[in-house]
Amino acid sequence: MGQPAEKQRRATYADLGAVPPNKVAELIRGTLHVFPRPAPRHASAESALQGELFGPFQRGRGGPGGWRILVEPELHFPDPDAPGEVDVLVPDLAGWRAERMPELPKTAYFALAPDWICEVLSASTEKVDRDEKMPIYAREGVRYAWLVDPIARTLEAHVLDADRRWGPAAVHRDAARVRVAPFEAIELDLSVLWAE
Repeated sequence: MGQPAEKQRRATYADLGAVPPNKVAELIRGTLHVFPRPAPRHASAESALQGELFGPFQRGRGGPGGWRILVEPELHFPDPDAPGEVDVLVPDLAGWRAERMPELPKTAYFALAPDWICEVLSASTEKVDRDEKMPIYAREGVRYAWLVDPIARTLEAHVLDADRRWGPAAVHRDAARVRVAPFEAIELDLSVLWAE
């Protein structure tokens, strides 16, 4: 008979402090995930999308305003498997309607779930983004999630239903010009995201 497998220690928020500053770290259900900083195409798509949304939705220039859109905010959600511990997620972009978050928190993290998140997919992050983070975003009531793939040149738009499940994704490709919730007030030219 073999020996029982040794139970792996659950990572905690304290373990994030040991991660080098040139890495992105997330804590999901007691597992520490450490990723390299985004590659150039990833960073370019993230920056371009933030630029397209910031003026009309955060500043109200050419759009309705009423949003707080942030790059790589640290989100803290209670870990249902470990009372007192948290899941720590860092989406590439996140947005809160200003009426839900009239002031920024005093903490270094956000405990209030965003209204919208965007993950820019890469080979090193896609599985975690899709299989681990998307269910947590649904559990926490994030209403809209976009998955942007700069290599496949796609934007997948997901909307949460009343049962906190993601409905079928609307997939937009290449140089499409689209209006996508929750930012349908402007037309988004996807070719801007794939600029070389």
